[in-house]
Amino acid sequence: MFAILRKEINSFFASPIGYLVIALFLLLNGLILWLFKGEFNILDNGFADLSSFFLLAPWVLIFLIPAVSMRSFSDEKKQGTLELLLTKPIPLFNIVLGKYLGAFILILIALLPTLLYVFTVYQLGNPIGNLDVGSTLGSYFGLLFLVAAYTAIGVFTSTLSDNQIVAFISAVFICIVFYIGFEGIADIFSSMFVEQLGMSTHYKSMSRGVLDTRDILYFLSVTLFFLILTSKRITTKGLQKKEVLLLSFLFIGLLAINAISNNHYERFDLTSDKRYTISDSALNIIDDVASPILIDVFLEGEGFPSEFRRLQLETKQILEEFASHNKHIVFHFIDPLADEANREANIQKLNNRGLTPMQLSVEENGKSSQAVIFPWALASYNDVTVTIPLVKNKIGATQQELVSHSVQHLEYAFADGFSKLVNPRNKKVAFLIGNGELKGRYIEDFLKTISEYYNLAPFTLDSVANNPERTLNQLKDFDLIVSAKPTEAFTENEKFVLDQYTMSGGKSLWLIDAVAMEKDSLYNTGKSVAIARDLNLTDFFFKYGVRINPVLINDLYSAPITLAIGEGSEARFQQFPWFYSPLVNPEGHHPIVNNINLVKFDFANQIDTLKNSVQKTILLQSSILSKTDGTPREISLEMTTMEPDPKLYNKPHQPMAVLLEGEFTSVYNNRVKPFPLSKEKNISKPTKMIVVADGDVIKNELGKNGPIELGFDRSSGQLYGNKEFLLNAVNFLLDDNGLINIRSKEIEVSFLDYQKVGLEKTKWQLFNILLPLVILGVFGFVFNFYRKKKYAR
Repeated sequence: MFAILRKEINSFFASPIGYLVIALFLLLNGLILWLFKGEFNILDNGFADLSSFFLLAPWVLIFLIPAVSMRSFSDEKKQGTLELLLTKPIPLFNIVLGKYLGAFILILIALLPTLLYVFTVYQLGNPIGNLDVGSTLGSYFGLLFLVAAYTAIGVFTSTLSDNQIVAFISAVFICIVFYIGFEGIADIFSSMFVEQLGMSTHYKSMSRGVLDTRDILYFLSVTLFFLILTSKRITTKGLQKKEVLLLSFLFIGLLAINAISNNHYERFDLTSDKRYTISDSALNIIDDVASPILIDVFLEGEGFPSEFRRLQLETKQILEEFASHNKHIVFHFIDPLADEANREANIQKLNNRGLTPMQLSVEENGKSSQAVIFPWALASYNDVTVTIPLVKNKIGATQQELVSHSVQHLEYAFADGFSKLVNPRNKKVAFLIGNGELKGRYIEDFLKTISEYYNLAPFTLDSVANNPERTLNQLKDFDLIVSAKPTEAFTENEKFVLDQYTMSGGKSLWLIDAVAMEKDSLYNTGKSVAIARDLNLTDFFFKYGVRINPVLINDLYSAPITLAIGEGSEARFQQFPWFYSPLVNPEGHHPIVNNINLVKFDFANQIDTLKNSVQKTILLQSSILSKTDGTPREISLEMTTMEPDPKLYNKPHQPMAVLLEGEFTSVYNNRVKPFPLSKEKNISKPTKMIVVADGDVIKNELGKNGPIELGFDRSSGQLYGNKEFLLNAVNFLLDDNGLINIRSKEIEVSFLDYQKVGLEKTKWQLFNILLPLVILGVFGFVFNFYRKKKYAR
């Protein structure tokens, strides 16, 4: 076998045709990947990975491998040496294996110079070395398995004729059928089984850096089947009836083994961030889905910036992962702007459904242009449809950063959408009223948002005065209570009811203003006095481990205030610095705040955390340039004209939102109770509570046509992350399936250094196009020099 292998390699490199074949392969790859404009151009795509190469390679190899393997047996037949070879005391399968390994190693030698591509991307990454080595290694493994199957087909077709051209064309045809033919047939008959017979489905997963035993077994099965078929073809007797029967049993057996492997398999995600490993929480949502979830993705079209082509690819890949888990996940990519005649009508229809377009800047060849995309998906299930946002907005983010945030958010976005479709609303949220909380119109947008997940109801504590125990029992029916900016003090009876609700394991979200101060009063009179607001909750929160101090956070990193300047027709609006509206950039990795936009506060207070057994996590805090202002204090719009002294801002990172988790001790433990209870508790069940030192975080603005989206600032046009923060907070407090933890998954999109690419583009193009050819030439010179020297002896 090894003698045949050596003979194959020697004869290939002894001929100039061998070098020509490999040179054409390297030149074609180099030109398409590094020089020619198109979707495969690595430098133009701007991503620090080799996905373009692994996408292109199967098509180039379809021609390279048949060119290498076509002479394996056809040449032997033509020269009449096959019969002589068969008379040797070598098992038939070893002869085939020798020929096969010879061709396989030749392909590996042809692929070795492509490692220069890895080096190039490594050097051009931003920063240098920003390359997912695990993913690249896994992709190369996938390519090797594809090469193994292609080579087995090529060696087999070389037995069909003594004409090498016939062998070449036959190999190309069979490889194309196996790579995309079954996929086309599957589309016609909507058969996943037929699709699984093709190589494309299995290779796509491996080319991303995911090794799956099902894919490996598939390629090994194809390779083994064609090698055994080849060994039967080269016999002088031809295929006997018995052998045909054995081959049939082999084929059926391999199909059965592959079918069984679909239920028993291992999967190895070699990517550094495990981006193609969908969490169990997300997969559990679709486990029992027995009818189609139809997904229309509108992230399709021409002229996308390279960053958004990556978002498009990542969206497709993550949906493929969901679909591989449940065949009822069916998705299609649609270009809503493809039909020029109905373009405007389609845009209007999508706008009416809340799917607003996004305008992007496209930089190409030094020219700037604009592109419009719809970064949305619609998912439908049993006559219910939900919208799924594919872009995760981040104030001040570049397009690269925007895509990075969006890719990180994709799994959660789709899992959240599927959850809305599949899971019934079975949890209840009570919004407290009766203590001067915000009216419904000021929290309407948030109510509308969480109503998609939970059953909502208002709840008043007024009945506590007459029948406190009944009020407590009614309150216990709710899984979560929300107190949105109360302005009237709580009585001891009300506090005891709320305390015992917590002792029973009830969750709560408190949005508290410890200082009475409103922007409206500033707009009306130009000044107002901020005073402490006594809600009679100090001892309540103190016992649980936090204290909201009646001070105002003054932060240089803040949202501006918009004021009218001038009078009458000369009046115009202008933005001024306003340091009592802190903009908090969440820096923690807790699922509630991970990867969310800036959260806007108004007249926020500072929270102290106190030592007790309850675990405390600071979710949001002021910037490094902040301070606290005591009350009472006069607040005037004239402050907008004063230049702040940065030296005074010496109290950084003041806590503004805190998560409490654990077993709480009752506020009334070892105290006289306001009223007797039949089942009083002093230690709670494990529970959670979130305290936010600002009630305006949940308040939406009002427009002419009603409430405006929570977090949207009309004056600046910015959308802050208030709604997302609060929604995550509620989901975290109520989530019992771990879905919210998907948000903590870190996905990194690696980009090339655009500036470096622009300056060194020609150098790297020459490096990747010419150097592989130079290496091949040097190898050929050394090989032939050594060969001549050896045989000259």
